[in-house]
Amino acid sequence: MNNSGNAATTFRVGAFRRRMTWVFGLQFLAVAITCVMGIYDAAPLAAVIAVIVITTVLAWLATQREWRPISALARLINDWDECKPDPEALQPQRLSRHTDADVASLARGLHGFATRIADYNQRERNFTRDASHELRSPLTVIKMSVDMLVEEAGLTDFGNRSVCRIQRAARELETLVEALLILARESDPGVDTERFVVNDVLVQELASARDLLGGRPIELQLQEPARFALMGSRRVFSVLCWQLIRNACQQTEQGRVVVTVFPGMVAVSNHAALQTAGDGSGPLRLHGADRHGFELAIARRISDRFDWPLELQTLAGHENIARIRFPHPLPADALVAEL
Repeated sequence: MNNSGNAATTFRVGAFRRRMTWVFGLQFLAVAITCVMGIYDAAPLAAVIAVIVITTVLAWLATQREWRPISALARLINDWDECKPDPEALQPQRLSRHTDADVASLARGLHGFATRIADYNQRERNFTRDASHELRSPLTVIKMSVDMLVEEAGLTDFGNRSVCRIQRAARELETLVEALLILARESDPGVDTERFVVNDVLVQELASARDLLGGRPIELQLQEPARFALMGSRRVFSVLCWQLIRNACQQTEQGRVVVTVFPGMVAVSNHAALQTAGDGSGPLRLHGADRHGFELAIARRISDRFDWPLELQTLAGHENIARIRFPHPLPADALVAEL
């Protein structure tokens, strides 16, 4: 059977094995003849040893020559740059005509795989660029329009409530778009890197969360037994914490959501107030840790992406705790001194 890289290049199946068979067969024949001649004193011992050494070296050189296409392919894969892929370097047409068909088949498969990866990276860049512009632009218009409507004096109570709901939904959608764009940028793991104090970011996130609660009987608290900084993306950390805070609020109809900063860790817990039915027959609703919520799914993917381990735990009293651990925390005082 013949395999071809294109109509002009044909590779023979089993060519490598046949050439290796010839090399080692001839080596064995030369060594056997030389040994027989040495046994019957037809050749001196030094000549026998010299012939054996020469045939061994020639066999090794021939093997190296046959192995050259595989070594070249291995070097090409080892030097592969994911940021600047060059699928054309893996084209089977660049191989020698004497290359074995198995090696050509491997090169052909790698070329197809590299082409698909390059196309995927291009689609990813196009999507994140277009989505970033086409989604953020209408969101900005909606936010500006809603902010103008809030200042209108002639709105009824129902209109004010509707505008507030639109405002909250627009902010939540903006955060969701931000999170999805962060996860979509697979080829850009660093995003924007800076040094920031996590406590300052959490203060801002809790302030935004209070605006979005819409009068729900939930108290948001920040406890700071420790302060530390991180070197990374402030935006990514903000989105991650917002997803956990939002999930805690979703699990609590009334009560407290507490964000606690420990050394190298941030914990988000909800303390649901016990609600009873009007007749005193028992609790109205119980909350358990929702490990399959959309907010937690996004938070889990962000934590995996940036190596910030996320732990979920349910304690007695319907208290759910989400902990984010940061392997490389920095002192917050050093950042303040630099500023």
